[in-house]
Amino acid sequence: MRNKVEICGVDTSKLPVLTNEEMRELFQKMHAGDLSAREKLVNGNLRLVLSVIQRFSNRDEFVDDLFQVGCIGLIKSIDNFDLSQEVKFSTYAVPMIIGEIRRYLRDNHPIRVSRSLRDIAYKSLQIREKLMSETAKEPTAEDIGRELGIRHEDVVFALDAIQDPVSLFEPIYNDGGDPIYVMDQISDEKNSDVSWIEEIAIKEGIRRLNEREKMILHKRFYQGKTQMEVADEIGISQAQVSRLEKAAIKNMEKNIQ
Repeated sequence: MRNKVEICGVDTSKLPVLTNEEMRELFQKMHAGDLSAREKLVNGNLRLVLSVIQRFSNRDEFVDDLFQVGCIGLIKSIDNFDLSQEVKFSTYAVPMIIGEIRRYLRDNHPIRVSRSLRDIAYKSLQIREKLMSETAKEPTAEDIGRELGIRHEDVVFALDAIQDPVSLFEPIYNDGGDPIYVMDQISDEKNSDVSWIEEIAIKEGIRRLNEREKMILHKRFYQGKTQMEVADEIGISQAQVSRLEKAAIKNMEKNIQ
């Protein structure tokens, strides 16, 4: 982004810079109805938008999109700026531009997060910045929660919710050969060699049982029925079901060994 000269068809190397006196004069003309003065104010402050979008350079967003959204924030700032207030225009405009970009990123997040959760997350980020400036150290979730009057678990949950998702195929290491992806670092216990072998052994053990034993084990461990329920279904006592079940399991153990 820093090396890009042209954004949205605008040659950033040729953007004008306005002095405070020029800004005040143009604002006065704009308030008097001069639309050309408004346009000059926009063009004269595009560098402000460029400086703001640098803060979002770590996101996988098109620079052109961020620039356009930032310009919307700039225009809103120009239209609402009050000359009577003893505040520099940049001081007023920067938070407006940042807010516009954050709303854009929030509304276009690939994972839909509730508005209340997003509000907690962004308030937490503001409190985090405030506490860091005051204490010169990273605040904990408990510190942020105390400031907001909420549980620290809610702070953690909200901040996690607005994190960008990571692709399983994102490379995390490459030594010149085949890259290692995120997916390669995730273990899958359900599909490991050990569980696969155990599953084959169990199926083989069940295959060698007689039909009644198979039926009892199926009802007990696959359908989740009690021994009494199984006894009622097949017309024998609960004690018989218990004996048949134990015998079937012992037979399976022998077959697996």
